Amino acid sequence: MTPPAPVLVATRTDDATADVVIAELNRRRVPVVRLNPGDFPQSIGVAARLDGSGLGGHVRTTTRTAELDRVRSVYWRRPRPYAAPSGLEEQDARWSVEEARFGLGGLLASLPGAHYVNHPWRNRDAEYKPAQLAVAARCGFEVPPTLLTNNPAAARDFAREHGPVVYKPLRSTDYHDAQGRALTVWVDEVDPADLTAGIAQTMHQFQHRVPSVADLRVTAVGKKVFTVRIDGAPGPDWRRHYDSLTYTLINTPPELAKGVRAYLDTFGLVFGAFDFGLDAADRAWWYECNPNGQFAWFPEPITSHLVCAVADQLQYAGEHRDR
Repeated sequence: MTPPAPVLVATRTDDATADVVIAELNRRRVPVVRLNPGDFPQSIGVAARLDGSGLGGHVRTTTRTAELDRVRSVYWRRPRPYAAPSGLEEQDARWSVEEARFGLGGLLASLPGAHYVNHPWRNRDAEYKPAQLAVAARCGFEVPPTLLTNNPAAARDFAREHGPVVYKPLRSTDYHDAQGRALTVWVDEVDPADLTAGIAQTMHQFQHRVPSVADLRVTAVGKKVFTVRIDGAPGPDWRRHYDSLTYTLINTPPELAKGVRAYLDTFGLVFGAFDFGLDAADRAWWYECNPNGQFAWFPEPITSHLVCAVADQLQYAGEHRDR
């Protein structure tokens, strides 16, 4: 008897969102192979064949094996970057990392018949903030006035015209202090006096600060859309104040759901975590969409709704199931 096809979960060890989804798949007795591509080649082995019949072979971790032509779905979460084996010279290490990324990465992105949540290349495309803003405008969302620049004078002009203004990083890039502790670059209001010559050193994103009375986190999973109203943030970035917030699952406004669907279709996404600011007139202002957003931090029963929706996508390989 052929064993059921597994779900492949590509992520790092410390991923609470993947953990709760895997627990639900285990409860449903859906086989799971969890691997971190960044562990290749130290603890991952691959033997892949390609010929006129397509892709075959396997990928093996220390505890599981997945046949490459029998993977049901792929949950592409947050794997760590590829790394070279210790002891290699710098040039050899760099070459090895690129071979691993294009070799193993290319295989995992090409599994025949697998349903991806999301495909890693679609995640990559959807991570670019300028592309997000352009697509959001085309999908009918309210987009706050935004400036991308390395010109200090342009930044000062923008602040005068559209202030108050916030600075928003273009990517969540690893950043550490002198002691190696991870630091976060938060969204924060900008003092115009700080718009100095340092802006010329790289690209910066400035945006009119929405006079929000609450925030919305809209999580789309396939055809299902869940909207959570977030109240209690004392500043422009609610992620700094988890303990001060309240979360309420609300009905998604039809026009918002329509825009979310159009946005996902444009980027070829199955999953997206959208953030909006809600003003006093109940207008939802676009902030961003994280194609790989976390959700395990929500209180129950919100997390359970999201977990079940993602598990449905993975178990049924994207086929619609009413629950």
